[in-house]
Amino acid sequence: MRKFAVVLMVLLFVAVVWGKQTVVVNSYMSDPAPKQVFAELVQIFEERYPDYDIVVNTFAHEDFKTLLRTWLNSPNAPDVVTWFAGERMRYFASKGLLAPIDDIFDGGFDAYFPKAFFSSCSYDGKVYFLPQSWYWWGVYYRKSIFEKYGIKPPTTWKQFLDVCETLKKNGIIPITIGTKYLWTAAGWFDYLNMRVNGIEFHTKLTAGEIPYTDPRVKKVFEYWKQLVDRGYFLENHTAYSWQEAATFLFRGEAAMYLMGQFIKDVAPEDVKNDLDFFRFPIIDGTVGLYEDTPIDGFMIPARAKNKEGAKVFLKFIASEFAQEYFAKKLGRLAANKNVAPPDPHAEKGLQMILDSDGVMQFYDRDTNPEMATVGMNGFVQFMVTPGMLDQILENLEKERVRIFK
Repeated sequence: MRKFAVVLMVLLFVAVVWGKQTVVVNSYMSDPAPKQVFAELVQIFEERYPDYDIVVNTFAHEDFKTLLRTWLNSPNAPDVVTWFAGERMRYFASKGLLAPIDDIFDGGFDAYFPKAFFSSCSYDGKVYFLPQSWYWWGVYYRKSIFEKYGIKPPTTWKQFLDVCETLKKNGIIPITIGTKYLWTAAGWFDYLNMRVNGIEFHTKLTAGEIPYTDPRVKKVFEYWKQLVDRGYFLENHTAYSWQEAATFLFRGEAAMYLMGQFIKDVAPEDVKNDLDFFRFPIIDGTVGLYEDTPIDGFMIPARAKNKEGAKVFLKFIASEFAQEYFAKKLGRLAANKNVAPPDPHAEKGLQMILDSDGVMQFYDRDTNPEMATVGMNGFVQFMVTPGMLDQILENLEKERVRIFK
């Protein structure tokens, strides 16, 4: 009798498991903090929706970028993938590799998210991207170092150069950066171009409408060269990932890092309160103040096995509860417009964006993916060998013509 009862329990357990719908999520949230918070959200979802089993496969960020194209073209595609809004999403949508998700929003996309997000999350009038959170970029710095040397956050380019020189004279690396994975250099190009030439020019350039040999583009690199020639950047930066370069800031060996808010995800607890940021300095007072505000979120591959289950999960992720939970735990800004900033740091970031004259996503999210790779390689090459600028720009122009045709 006891043996029969055990067998019955096993059969019931198997029936329950077999009766569940599996939703496979491939995620790039490999840093400990976001990985943990996302795991908590998955657990909450499974408690609320016991008929679903969410299987999360986590990959290192750079590996994920390489593998995603393979997954989307595979007959065994995952049901949900993390990714970036903007051109990075539109590229895959334009090739029919994504499933539209308009039907998960009760009352429409605008009922959940700012209208300004629609263009970055849609293609050809349909929504393919669910925004989860967004963040600002700024020049992060160690408050204690600035206080020690009597430095105030600069607002102009001249002041910024003076700050860098003061730090260097005192044996502090003015600016840390890790360009092993290229994209950190793109942040410098974005800001310098937006500060020198404005957002309309930057938009046209990333859309392939302006030659890289245009004198206005070369002017951007002339400002950048001032920092390179004076030795204000971390030496041997091509050997470091962005996280490895951040350790120079955390140890107090470097004072500043142009980076997104997510730098606080990897900062030691005893350093987080000593981190603050300021807006990228003004170069030309007649040019508006423009910022990078990347949006992170999720997509459903067109070849996903369980699209309906994926939509149930994404509808939960879009909810005010889930978005507030993720944002509050990580100090980010939720994409859901009904969620307030989680802390004073995020409030400051939001206010900086509200006070700006316009925003972009990020170079590698705003331009064609192939052009992004070529461009970022060129940016890093310039930082290493600035004397090759003309040759680098000629090569970028040749590639722009080929890619955009």
